Amino acid sequence: MSAGPGVVAVFGQLDATVATIGALKQRGFANYRVYTPVPRPELADALAQKTSPVRLFTLFGALCGTCFGFFYAIATSLDWPLITGGKPIISWPPFIVIGFETTILLGALITVAGMFLLAGLPRLGRAPGYDPRFSDDKFGVVAFGGPAQLAEAREIFTTNGAEEIKDV
Repeated sequence: MSAGPGVVAVFGQLDATVATIGALKQRGFANYRVYTPVPRPELADALAQKTSPVRLFTLFGALCGTCFGFFYAIATSLDWPLITGGKPIISWPPFIVIGFETTILLGALITVAGMFLLAGLPRLGRAPGYDPRFSDDKFGVVAFGGPAQLAEAREIFTTNGAEEIKDV
């Protein structure tokens, strides 16, 4: 998402940050990043982010876990047939427990793997434009683009009351 040169604006107020995001969207900026010290619903609304696809990882993991659990239980029963009381070797009720447990296990593991994958973790370097103040008490907006877009972004940042503006 962050390719090429950019400009960073530091904001002390949430309202100024939300107004800046709205102005960037209105002027057609698509390549920008926002840093915040705490999650705020106002920023989430302003960014209008799509629903996270992590839930698809969970569904995939759960379905794979169910299939694996039943396959493993059936294969084990067929490999070591233990006939007890004339009951069939492949009996569904005891296999449901194994299927359920592997559903939960693989669903959880693949969900965590999907979160790491989609978050781009582990991140070996600092994100472009990041300032340690963004984790403390300031809000940051980084806009990327060509020279004309960066000049327009500087104008937007200045208009909305940025405390500091610097190049990336």
